[in-house]
Amino acid sequence: MEMTEHTPPQHAVVIASGGLDSTTVAYWLANSGSRLTLLSFDYGQRHRKELDYARRSADLLGARHEIVDLSGLGRLLSGSALTDPAIAVPDGHCTAESMRSTVVPNRNAIMLSIAVAVAVAAGADAVAFGAHAGDHAVYPDCRTGFFDLFAETARVGNEGLIPEGFRLLAPFIDQTKADIVAVGRQVGVPFADTWSCYRGGELHCGTCGTCTERIEAFVLAEVEDPTEYATTATGAAR
Repeated sequence: MEMTEHTPPQHAVVIASGGLDSTTVAYWLANSGSRLTLLSFDYGQRHRKELDYARRSADLLGARHEIVDLSGLGRLLSGSALTDPAIAVPDGHCTAESMRSTVVPNRNAIMLSIAVAVAVAAGADAVAFGAHAGDHAVYPDCRTGFFDLFAETARVGNEGLIPEGFRLLAPFIDQTKADIVAVGRQVGVPFADTWSCYRGGELHCGTCGTCTERIEAFVLAEVEDPTEYATTATGAAR
């Protein structure tokens, strides 16, 4: 996959969850010569162990890593399985119906707003995010229309402050999860050092929507999956 819009950014703020998608974005940018700041968010998610994986990525890449504490805000964003332990995380494929319970209201807009502010303060010329095509049906703030409008808002709202040529990068927004795995292999992503599972247990559960998606992506990309799962969707131990 080639860098879009000509040259790579000099300094990119990457919204880094510790997951497969955002970690691949970080490695892809680093492989292109960009300096990175990895920005993670603690919004009270039950799988906050993902933050440890984001920190590992930053250490391996020699990048600055910051965690923004939004745990107080997360308590107000009720009704999501990611922040409310009373709501079960759905199993199986990520469909609009099954994954509706995992929506955190306005999450991406909140994260992107903070990332843009950090980028402006640091003089970074890009913010990068790991949304992909598989998210479109489930999460409206992972769609191209949202990102295009948000990028324009960021430029207008920071006129005179934002670096010339500032970009909001979502390089995988039209790619599948399998495409991301293929790119990750090319740029040397240590897949075992990424976390996807929404349940946040000792191991990836192997049955929730994100685990199901992860397992299938490696199969479709024909890349060996180093992840240790507690079970598979069929209930068999891994």
